[in-house]
Amino acid sequence: MSLFKAIGRLLRFGPAKRPDEDMIFRSIVEQSGDVICHVSDGRFTYVSPSAKAVFGWSPDAMIGSTGFELIYEPDLPILEEVLARRVSGEELGPVRHQLRVVCGDGSLKWSETSARSERAANGKILHTILVIRDISDRKRLEEELEALAHKDGLTGLANRRSFDRMLERSWQQTLRVGSEMALILIDVDHFKRFNDSYGHQAGDDCLRAVAAAVGRFARRPGDLACRYGGEEFALVLSETGPFAALELAEEVRSAVATLNVPHEGNSTRGRVTVSVGVATAIARAGGSFRMPESLVQAADHALYKAKAGGRNRVEQSVLIAPFNQK
Repeated sequence: MSLFKAIGRLLRFGPAKRPDEDMIFRSIVEQSGDVICHVSDGRFTYVSPSAKAVFGWSPDAMIGSTGFELIYEPDLPILEEVLARRVSGEELGPVRHQLRVVCGDGSLKWSETSARSERAANGKILHTILVIRDISDRKRLEEELEALAHKDGLTGLANRRSFDRMLERSWQQTLRVGSEMALILIDVDHFKRFNDSYGHQAGDDCLRAVAAAVGRFARRPGDLACRYGGEEFALVLSETGPFAALELAEEVRSAVATLNVPHEGNSTRGRVTVSVGVATAIARAGGSFRMPESLVQAADHALYKAKAGGRNRVEQSVLIAPFNQK
């Protein structure tokens, strides 16, 4: 027998076949680690004792309430949408939704609620049984896995997947509002020579040190520092014009130089340095560059110029993108 049926029997929504069945069903409900609730006319009429242990809620205090005060306010639209679909009859079967709830001590937990309603012949909801489960640990694990999926394992910076997403988002935002953005590509000079001279472990340590220096320049929510590939790094900078981008790129170059990591294979300096290519997109009427790949190509061309010009230097390109005026 399903848990929903057991709850229904306990609350007298189905006849018991044997006198001892009520005791069995009550034991199932009251010993459940989930919170079992019955709702009628939009208000709680029964809340299982587990509410106190799981969420710190008082079952007695919940009786007669709508429960809306227990929902974390930013998540209320989720519940309102679910209720609207069920009341309208758009969604007739069992439904499951996830949202954050406010615990008795004021803390937040993620909950998953399974709901099943009994309806009259005309479709009107007579009552609803809820099974509410604490899924905070599962959500925490999902968030950690999601974060790992977007991070570079060696340096801890964002990975290429995150770069592609942020570049596209920033590009579309730039075109939509007619603003500016910049992309900075950073390449460690003569890194193969470094690996050959000092070994791969030292090479990894070098990349981590450079990554830490680069990462400090992603200062705003719309900025992203990532490992672009191999010994290359990238900075995506929203709302950034050519002068600010060039200045920041020079700061990046200087920050890596001042790490003073020895590099005998880098003959001009004897220490680790980087070459930097900067590309800035300016959204203006009449612009012709329509794809974010154009910005990558421009930054890559600037980086090539920096390498060809002697390395440990910054070069810049500027392109005009079309402003999506309405």
